[in-house]
Amino acid sequence: MRRTPAVLVLGDGTRFEGYAAGFLPDDGLTTGEFVFNTALSGYQEVITDPSYAGQIITFTYPHIGNYGVTPLDDEAVHPWCRGIVTRELSEVPSNWRSAGSLEDFLIHHRIPAITGIDTRRLTRHLRAHGALPGAFGHAGAELVANAARHAKGTDDTDLVSTVSIKQSFTRGEGQLHVVAFDYGIKSTMVNQLADRFRVTVVPSSTSASDVRALSPDGVFLSNGPGDPAALSDNVAVISQLVGTVPIFGICLGHQLLASALGATTFKLPFGHHGSNHPVHDLATGRIEITAQNHNYAVSPGTLSRGTVSHVNLNDGVIEGIATPEERCFSVQYHPEAGPGPHDARYLFDRFESLLHTGILESK
Repeated sequence: MRRTPAVLVLGDGTRFEGYAAGFLPDDGLTTGEFVFNTALSGYQEVITDPSYAGQIITFTYPHIGNYGVTPLDDEAVHPWCRGIVTRELSEVPSNWRSAGSLEDFLIHHRIPAITGIDTRRLTRHLRAHGALPGAFGHAGAELVANAARHAKGTDDTDLVSTVSIKQSFTRGEGQLHVVAFDYGIKSTMVNQLADRFRVTVVPSSTSASDVRALSPDGVFLSNGPGDPAALSDNVAVISQLVGTVPIFGICLGHQLLASALGATTFKLPFGHHGSNHPVHDLATGRIEITAQNHNYAVSPGTLSRGTVSHVNLNDGVIEGIATPEERCFSVQYHPEAGPGPHDARYLFDRFESLLHTGILESK
């Protein structure tokens, strides 16, 4: 395929050359915060994860799109990321599940891409300098560079309200009822909950009184994009629910629960994005290989209620907290495993046990 030359420019002026792919915007410009993902597969699940709102995903694996796409792997009704960066975008998908090519998928959902980029060099730069805002496109080097200088990151930004549903919906037929806050909830999370409970997914703006009116046996706090420090209203709602109903949080939900328990959060230099992060369960001593996607984390030593339950073995970041007395727990990583690995799916069973017994087990 003959492609149009394009450039990628980071906010610090670093420049890369490649070719325009996917959806081509009329102005030839795409801006956002550049992050990198180290997963070897699962690119469709990554692209459709709402937690990437406001960001441009750089895939470190060199060949992206080789097994095509299928609606079965969508984590949301459409992608929320700003764009993607690849070394090579496969033009010929080959897999019995494939319903089309990744590039056609990107065009359909109006997601721009740039390919032919030295993603190893880009990743090393982001590791050294942190996640950076920037721009890419085929509008011309000067126009892209100017857009990069004015691009914004995700700091102090409420992106949750843009990705959350506007109307509640219900899935599953279990005897126990769970209310799940949609801060950017993934389809696999909904499926894992619906396999065990009757789950009502509600907008992120739902009040504590409206949640109580639904008479839930438990509350679930989902993943989502952006800076948790910008979500004080959501933290206030969770604070009103803590101690009154069992709560399980994942990713952004973990950060918001920790904030409700007195902790603060901070931005990691380049975040955790991938499917190979080792996590230490402090209660059992087990090591789990986990899927992760977050740029912010809970600040050590700031949790005034509860204890740290899990720690990242790569950098010591807090990966889980628990408050047995208040029947709450959360993890920073993604036990729903969309994409895998599946090491941590037992945490949904732990939530189910908590709802049945009222006791938060750690084994």
